[in-house]
Amino acid sequence: MVYMMLVRNIFLSTFVFVATLIATDPAARPVAAQEPAVAPHDAAQDAKDPYPTMAPVEQYLMDRDAEIALARGAAPDAISKDASVFVLTRRGYVTAVQGTNGWVCWVGRSWGAMFDHPEFWNPKVRAAECINPPAVRSVLPYAFKRTELVLAGHSKAEVIAGLKAAIDKKELPAVEPGTVSYMMSKGSYLTDQGGHNMPHMMFYETADAAAWGANLTNSPVMGANYWCLSADAYPQLKSFPPLTVFLIGADKWSDGTAGPTM
Repeated sequence: MVYMMLVRNIFLSTFVFVATLIATDPAARPVAAQEPAVAPHDAAQDAKDPYPTMAPVEQYLMDRDAEIALARGAAPDAISKDASVFVLTRRGYVTAVQGTNGWVCWVGRSWGAMFDHPEFWNPKVRAAECINPPAVRSVLPYAFKRTELVLAGHSKAEVIAGLKAAIDKKELPAVEPGTVSYMMSKGSYLTDQGGHNMPHMMFYETADAAAWGANLTNSPVMGANYWCLSADAYPQLKSFPPLTVFLIGADKWSDGTAGPTM
């Protein structure tokens, strides 16, 4: 149960966009994973809403070379060395490296999480991900649209409305079958909880969790709604196209070294 709760938190932080059910033992945290420097956080804030608003945009940005290296670390070198790399700027994500194999590596920020995730505005989140061509074509546009709306200063509710308008106008594509995501970087910071990180793979599908046998006793597959844990706070999400993120933990980081013990 503890492991399942942790994995659900990974979904919450990542993005894919979405995610972190990590090892709870702080000793399992890899030395290479460093928390980005941010302004001190008020410990007196309600634990249920530790990041109620977006931080200054500077806190979400990284050194360009460091971001490229972190992004490439999401997948084994055999994949990431020929992938395109995107980095975040004040204007959104831009191409830093033009690849040749159709894959894209990038570093998601906290607003790629579920909309009701308490760390949605956490400026420490750095979710390195490498995705295959179907995910590049049909999942990445959703992440980039979120980022565009966030950097324009929109609230969560306005971001949801903007996404819904783009979906209705068919400006965002239907999710293709066969999407694959590697999130195996030692340097990622996915959540404030536990060891902050864990190597894993994700798959974006329109099927529900039951179709994959996810979240069942002894099943290695976790599944969660891409949009939210509950649509109660944002009822408009109920009309969004179904999208499930499936997660399978990996036993090693992208460099081949052993990951945290699950």
